[in-house]
Amino acid sequence: MLFRLILYLSGIMFCSFGVVFIVIYLNLLNMGYNFMEYVHFIIVKPECLIIFIGMFNIFLALKRKGNKNGLRI
Repeated sequence: MLFRLILYLSGIMFCSFGVVFIVIYLNLLNMGYNFMEYVHFIIVKPECLIIFIGMFNIFLALKRKGNKNGLRI
């Protein structure tokens, strides 16, 4: 149970970290980049891709195993 909580909280932190950088890089649109150049820039930056690691951690934390009767533990 504690492992799931730590996994969930780390996922939230990774997601928020990635979203903050994506929002910060929105200033590129004001500097003359078009939307496709912005998307390409976001895809190649590792600090923006960490959002997917966070989503994966949240998914793993929320995934639960059921018993024979289909009840959640």
